Amino acid sequence: MKFFKIGYLHKVEIFAMLREIKDEPIPIKLWLNDIEPGALEQARNLARLPFAFRHIALMPDCHQGFGMPIGGVLATKDVIIPNAVGVDIGCGMCAVQTSLHDIDQKTLKNIMADVRQLVPLGFKHHSKRQDERHMPERQRLDNMPVVTREYDSATRQVGTLGGGNHFIEVQIGSDGQIWIMVHSGSRNIGKQVADYYNRLAIKLNEQWKSPVPKSAQLAWLPIDNKEGQQYLAEMNYCIDFALANRRLMMDNILSVFEKHFKGAFRAAPMINIAHNYASAEKHFGQDLIVHRKGATKANKDTTGIIPGSQGASSYIVKGKGNPESFESCSHGAGRKMGRKEAIRSLDLKKEIEKLDKKGIIHALRRAGDLEEASGAYKDIAVVMKNQDDLVDILVELNPLAVIKG
Repeated sequence: MKFFKIGYLHKVEIFAMLREIKDEPIPIKLWLNDIEPGALEQARNLARLPFAFRHIALMPDCHQGFGMPIGGVLATKDVIIPNAVGVDIGCGMCAVQTSLHDIDQKTLKNIMADVRQLVPLGFKHHSKRQDERHMPERQRLDNMPVVTREYDSATRQVGTLGGGNHFIEVQIGSDGQIWIMVHSGSRNIGKQVADYYNRLAIKLNEQWKSPVPKSAQLAWLPIDNKEGQQYLAEMNYCIDFALANRRLMMDNILSVFEKHFKGAFRAAPMINIAHNYASAEKHFGQDLIVHRKGATKANKDTTGIIPGSQGASSYIVKGKGNPESFESCSHGAGRKMGRKEAIRSLDLKKEIEKLDKKGIIHALRRAGDLEEASGAYKDIAVVMKNQDDLVDILVELNPLAVIKG
């Protein structure tokens, strides 16, 4: 149960998106000024799709991805695009507000060490199958060839963090409470589903002589044919698996807190939000398939999570339901440089010093870790300002300790 009230940190008036590009078949609406050329070209490819609806929306964390830019929102009529969801299907955030008001550094270090013992990181999986009660229902597996093939392996992956930009973080909120946040996705099962159906879509598009050029990496499936229905079912299973993955990690993390604080610790219900998926929704009076790749739902009923980079603030938000973004917002700060560029150009000592000065227990140790340094990401304060018309901030969260995959 909730034991304290979350209030608005601030409220603002509705403003329009920052830019609009009108020289494509449908407009591209941008909530940022600093879009990289590759991401813009991908957005133009989206705007040229014959089944794209009304306009393309680019969130303030937008940057180049595969086929569709990260931070992009695409609505289609009767078509679903595996590459517009991506390989980490259902990747997202969860956060829990606790009854704690502070943690001393020694206890926090001990907690993080214990968490590492319970939650496998990076490419590591559990050595044993996890109880199937932690998995989405197995009876759903009819007509799901990829999920069926990967199910047993996934029972060892549920409750694991993965690598890249996935993290576990302990934070102090502007509400005076300690929070726990987890960012992770569907692990290998999501990638296998994504790759299988993207390859299948490419093959079918060639047979159908699709007007969408193969170079755009936007092969599509009709939503009402066998292949489209299978992808939709397997994608939704992966979304549920990603949630189950985050939930098991959070349960294990909370067990560590309970061990250290015993009866003095309570936790509010978990907040969860996904940012790589497609869903059937109604916008502008039309039944659509809305693809959010590195973007989250932000209707008026949604409490969301927008994380910053390592060492930066994160936010619990309430959606405003702005129709121009298809009721969406950013999923994070967004990269401003690629991983190789970050390793090549950032100064490890300076990046470590930035975190040490804030007293954050962090994960920067060696040059390879620079790909996830704060200097590789956009300024989250600017990102939040650029989406004043998409969300209200409920709580600002500042990091105390972070575990990276």
